[in-house]
Amino acid sequence: MIRFERVTKRYADGTTAVDDLSFEVAEGELVTLVGPSGCGKTTTMKMVNRLIEPSEGRILLGGEDVSAVDPVVLRRRIGYVIQQVGLFPHKTVLENTATVPLLLGGSRAKARARAAELLELVGLDPQVFGSRYPDQLSGGQRQRVGVARALAADPPVLLMDEPFGAVDPVVRERLQTEFLRLQAEVRKTVLFVTHDIEEAVRLGDRIAVYGHGRIEQFDPPSKVLGAPATPYVADFVGADRGLKRLSVTPIERGDLEQPPVVRLDDRPEQAAARMRAEGARWAVVLDDSGDLHGWVSADAVSAPGGAATTVRSHARRMEAWLPVGAPLKQAFSTMLQHDAGWIAVLDGDRFEGVLTPAKLHEALRRSIDADEQGVPRAQAAVETVADV
Repeated sequence: MIRFERVTKRYADGTTAVDDLSFEVAEGELVTLVGPSGCGKTTTMKMVNRLIEPSEGRILLGGEDVSAVDPVVLRRRIGYVIQQVGLFPHKTVLENTATVPLLLGGSRAKARARAAELLELVGLDPQVFGSRYPDQLSGGQRQRVGVARALAADPPVLLMDEPFGAVDPVVRERLQTEFLRLQAEVRKTVLFVTHDIEEAVRLGDRIAVYGHGRIEQFDPPSKVLGAPATPYVADFVGADRGLKRLSVTPIERGDLEQPPVVRLDDRPEQAAARMRAEGARWAVVLDDSGDLHGWVSADAVSAPGGAATTVRSHARRMEAWLPVGAPLKQAFSTMLQHDAGWIAVLDGDRFEGVLTPAKLHEALRRSIDADEQGVPRAQAAVETVADV
């Protein structure tokens, strides 16, 4: 969808902002451009919509050289979101969002209907927020309106220049989560500029790590973190890149242990016998539909006077659980939050197994080794403490 062919931007004073840059962004891919201030990432983005003209090379958008397209026409075909948002202060939220469809010649009714649809998509009720003005919104709400406005003409490409950089960390995380949900639904081709490696890792399908006007590494987040291409990249992503990798490594079924499983209506002696047979001190409890209910300890079902009851009387609710595919970072956080030695992993309501700290560590090791060995994660050979 976007292709840079040996693109250079050199200014009159001799400064080279971008030097012989060649890379390609596939349709529907979200690529984050990350690096320190002054490294050329914003210049790269602005050359796509011709806010900056390259000195050498070509930029192709959908196979068409952007230099052959009228800049105004080109910009109306590309969504653009910046840190300062750039909303018109004298227009309502609905009017701001409808701006581009109106400029493209759409009727007022259709433009407003499209604007209302997009506000709903970014989590803002048009009945509540549509008539408000930008100064009546929080920073996070203004950023959502900016994203909605950029999507209003249904552009194939979205350019985002540090769009969440001006809000506090809590709001920023919420905006990132909302944007990932939105991207999964609309699948735009996105160039996203950031100076924050954690944001780049969380959002990007691939990351372009910039040095000074050049890309030092262009790979999926797991590879950037697990196998930095140069000492510069290793230094930029930080010594704690192993911890950062937790956020891009999902929980897979092969990571899970299978503890004893009992049912709510089992007799306590049945449950105790099952745990003894498997050498376990606790068991997962499922309800009549096979969905997760909680857990029960061997001590609870072995206590005197429990013979007249069922497991239901002794089971505890399960608070620490996550879906399959959740990142290992979230699993680690959940363990700490609940002071849990393991968490349940579900597929919908269906119980799949439990993730323990040892299995979490093994999953991270396996992910790193899979990249190094060039094989799927399930096939990576990992030596664990238990193997020594």
